[in-house]
Amino acid sequence: MASDFQRVKLSRVFHAFDADGNGYLDQRDFRALAERWKGLPRVRPGSELADRVERVMLGWWDHLAAQVDEEGDGRVDFDEILAMVDLLPAMREVVAATAEAVFDAVDENGDGRISPAEHQRLVDTWHGESVDTAGVFDRLDQDGDGYLDRTEFTELWTQFWISDDPAEPGNHLCGPVPADT
Repeated sequence: MASDFQRVKLSRVFHAFDADGNGYLDQRDFRALAERWKGLPRVRPGSELADRVERVMLGWWDHLAAQVDEEGDGRVDFDEILAMVDLLPAMREVVAATAEAVFDAVDENGDGRISPAEHQRLVDTWHGESVDTAGVFDRLDQDGDGYLDRTEFTELWTQFWISDDPAEPGNHLCGPVPADT
């Protein structure tokens, strides 16, 4: 069962994914999310990366629909999202594959690192609006080199989706946790 911390952390993401604001997620919301990602410079429509990002986003809808859509109505509410959290530790490879696609989409200059500005675009794209991330990148950048490499990013991404430990930095990867704001 998802912890209270996970509930708080994921509530903001749920609302960001709920593109039409109807209180549940469906395939249209994940299509809208994929379209937001196509606004990033490296995710040009028709590119291999755009296709991969869309497959990953819609693949998550398929996982949700198959594993937690209790009513089978093609809609997933917040409690069902929290039920998915319980399944994620057994899906680390899928979570890591998502991190790979997101990393490639966000690494705008292709240098194999995510800068603070690229991280800000990740958060804004993820939420569909500008999000104040003051201090977040410094918390994520554990080695203090001013960037997140692919390995760091994948670890942080996995922490965000799986961790219920507020001390783990990855919990802030998609923006500050509401309790911190």
